[in-house]
Amino acid sequence: MPLLPFIHRNSDADVTCSNDLGELKTHGPEQRYLSPTTGTCRKLVVQAVTPSGKFEVAIKDHTNHTNKLAIWLLTNCPFRRWIFFKWIGIWLWFAVKLLVPVILCYVKIYFDLIGDSEDAESLYNTGYYKPYLRQFQGQLWAARSRMEHSSRVTDVLETNTRTHASYPRILMIRTTNGWVQCADRDIIIQTRFIAISFRRVDAYARGPNEKKDKAQFIDEVRATVIGQQFDAYWLDLECTGETPSEKSLDVYCMADVYRRAEMTLIMLGRAASGENRCWRGWGERVWTFPEALLSSRLCYKFRDREEVKPLSLFELANLAYANSDDEQAIVHAYGGKDPLERLERLMLLKKAIWRRATASLPIASGPPPPPKLDVIGGGPVTGEVYKPYKAERVYALMGFFEHRIQPNHEEDDLRALARLSMANDNDCITERMVSMFPSTTTPGACWYADNDIYDANLWDVLPEIQVAGVTQNGALVLDGCRATAIRWKDFPDVVCFPECSQSRKIVGFIPYFSWPFIIIGLAIIWQTISRTGGFIFISVGVLLLILSPPLLLFSQSGRIVTAQPWLIGVKGVIDREKVESHLYGGTMGRFARMVPFPRMDFTPSGSLFSKPEQLVIRRGSNRQYEDAKEQGQSGQDAGHMYTLIDTYSSTMYYFRAERPPTVCIFTGREGGLGRFVLCSEKCKENELHKEMVLRMPTEISQRMELCGWVALG
Repeated sequence: MPLLPFIHRNSDADVTCSNDLGELKTHGPEQRYLSPTTGTCRKLVVQAVTPSGKFEVAIKDHTNHTNKLAIWLLTNCPFRRWIFFKWIGIWLWFAVKLLVPVILCYVKIYFDLIGDSEDAESLYNTGYYKPYLRQFQGQLWAARSRMEHSSRVTDVLETNTRTHASYPRILMIRTTNGWVQCADRDIIIQTRFIAISFRRVDAYARGPNEKKDKAQFIDEVRATVIGQQFDAYWLDLECTGETPSEKSLDVYCMADVYRRAEMTLIMLGRAASGENRCWRGWGERVWTFPEALLSSRLCYKFRDREEVKPLSLFELANLAYANSDDEQAIVHAYGGKDPLERLERLMLLKKAIWRRATASLPIASGPPPPPKLDVIGGGPVTGEVYKPYKAERVYALMGFFEHRIQPNHEEDDLRALARLSMANDNDCITERMVSMFPSTTTPGACWYADNDIYDANLWDVLPEIQVAGVTQNGALVLDGCRATAIRWKDFPDVVCFPECSQSRKIVGFIPYFSWPFIIIGLAIIWQTISRTGGFIFISVGVLLLILSPPLLLFSQSGRIVTAQPWLIGVKGVIDREKVESHLYGGTMGRFARMVPFPRMDFTPSGSLFSKPEQLVIRRGSNRQYEDAKEQGQSGQDAGHMYTLIDTYSSTMYYFRAERPPTVCIFTGREGGLGRFVLCSEKCKENELHKEMVLRMPTEISQRMELCGWVALG
């Protein structure tokens, strides 16, 4: 029976991605990374303290083997029972390792080939971290620059609308023929009017009596307006447009209506149902803050009472926002008593407006939940065909910004917030959020942050990047990133340059003269020139071999002036001694003072597991290893603990992540340290996903190469 040719069929789980040159490749759904050397997409193999699964391997390294043997010989006593024979065997193997340069002609190696190896090593030791090669290759859904193409459908009004409107588009004005809707600019700009704020459930209820209830509510508003000696008012039930473009324009200029009004009248429900209940219900609306804070004067009225009472912002805070410190702070800031910085004020407003949509639930962190179907006045305006805005909370917030965005029915809160941030470049809201890590994240909007695990505020972060646009998936496209790849498969052979010392240079030569002395001694004896002289040479050579381990290590000891920058990842919690062993060949133990070999330090404040030593010198406490290890042994952190080793600053970090991050991006500064975002790669979407944010020394960012646009989604 003839053999049929094997045909590989792509399964539904297969993923198609491209390399740094745009060449397509199909592979399985396993986690991948872009090789910083070849630019191709590869399977991610992770070294782990306790390997499990086919993509995890035991920890290994490429440290110089001679150094490892020297450290073992120096730190193990040969006179401990059975270890004597093992010690002799390892010492002989160490001697053979020293013989290799002699066989290859030591003098030629040192003066000729060493020079070549230094050139090759200098190419290897570039002084920079391994670069991240993948760039964003798609189209922007919304771009910061007008020169860039945006796939978002743009309304005609969007390019012709003023940043601020000095008058409403429509007013209700009383004439000799009664109340009429007026859209004449010349009349509107000369008319004093009242803006009405209300809640839908206080005005009318859905059902067969809806039109009757609306008419009754409008009659009450008109009577109140006349009683206040005004002949015009603005009420969204009557003054918003019929077409989608008119509605978008009215939402765009909503904040200006309340700025322009002589007074804002808050129409509350019936006091018989409870005054506090009426105030709380009104205060839970999305548009509460622009209506109240942007108004020049406030007053309020209950529907079952005739009296209209004036209202100050501080009285409003006690009546409508008594249970929230954020709202109280906002009101005091706009009242002029306790001024807040612009960005702090805007973020408090954002937090408060976001909470309005979920007033009956606890305040949630992470991306905001879907908004309620209550719009400008608390419900649909004219007609039953009104389509509510998904990003209504952002449109309520934008009234406090200098530049605004045109409302769009198709975008959600996150994309609208990104557009608003790009329109107001000085605030850099989304750029600052990228550098923060919230207590909870979601797969589709990892850049968004309402809070920070390090208790930093948004205004504490100084961004070093710029958002170039937003993708269709809601990912941010970042420009100006310094990024590097994280190595997970093993510990590389790190090129280190210790401090320059003539004594260490001289001592470093001595071990390599041991075999020449022995060879010369053997030659003298063989030629029968002088047996005594030959034995002397051999004795000196053997003595040098015995002393070679400490001499060799002393020549490489001392403070490291510079080292080849690497970010090395390990799954699990690994202790410092093992890291030093994999990087430098071992630890010196009780000989540390005699041979001050390079060592690693724990970060004092770079991760959630950091604990600083309360000493004169700033350094991290050794206790964080035990704490991180205990945390990773049980609970939700089991199997999600990782260690990051930075060879340039000789610092270790413990952190938790859902997946091993393969890319590190420098995005900003905060509290005297840099903010470095650790990301995993989603090659199918050509996006990065934020796994953790670490606080690392800012100077290491200068050892990271600038990369092109990257998408963080």
